[in-house]
Amino acid sequence: MTYCLGILVEEGLLLASDSRSNAGFDQIVEVTKLSLLPLAPDRIVAIQSAGNLATTQTVITMLREAFGGGDPALDVKACKTMFEVAQIVGEQLRVAIAHDRAFVTPYGDPGASFLVSGQIAGHPPRLFQIYSAGNFVEATDRAPVLQIGETKYGKPILDRALTSSSSLEEAAKLAMLSFDATIRSNLSVGLPLDVLLYRANSFSGASLVTVRSDDPYWVALRESYSVGLKGLIDSLPPPPQLWRPIDGGSIER
Repeated sequence: MTYCLGILVEEGLLLASDSRSNAGFDQIVEVTKLSLLPLAPDRIVAIQSAGNLATTQTVITMLREAFGGGDPALDVKACKTMFEVAQIVGEQLRVAIAHDRAFVTPYGDPGASFLVSGQIAGHPPRLFQIYSAGNFVEATDRAPVLQIGETKYGKPILDRALTSSSSLEEAAKLAMLSFDATIRSNLSVGLPLDVLLYRANSFSGASLVTVRSDDPYWVALRESYSVGLKGLIDSLPPPPQLWRPIDGGSIER
């Protein structure tokens, strides 16, 4: 299992992915699930992956090898919009699954999913979620968050506090807390985290960082959130007396 998160706000994109790949209780390894395609002056394209590792690595390798090759059916560098990029990734996912399905199915699920995001000059940043079938949906102002993998534990805090007008810094804090909740509740998601804070029109991946368990900010954020949450709970009013003990120790409601 994995957890990948993409957030689209007015200032740009916040992307975060864990690095745990689990092929059994004694086969836990770290892999990169947030990849940047070769940089070009007029575009940046990031791909986050979940699902069958062989399938996702095949798709990303095909995209890397085709970059700048001139084949419009494969070359992300030739795309005029991020919508076209999402179409290419979806098609290559179909190709990879169709090629391997008969061989992989007896042993497991060949399916995979992606978050594809980035910006091409002349257009705003965009974020897409691509399903195993190769079709996709896009993040919008009303739904600025897309997730793949183990999504349920990290979703509530995003639903409560994040909007498309949130700053990138706010998005980064909420993303980290989303991963903290997920890691606490599911052992199949783990550090390190790969995190990219992309500011619109910068066309730079220089802010891509890897967050490990001893990262000072990660440690401070988790501790401060735990203490603050405990303090908030202590400050809340107690529940009203909905249940009143009566004679004999039973409860009357």
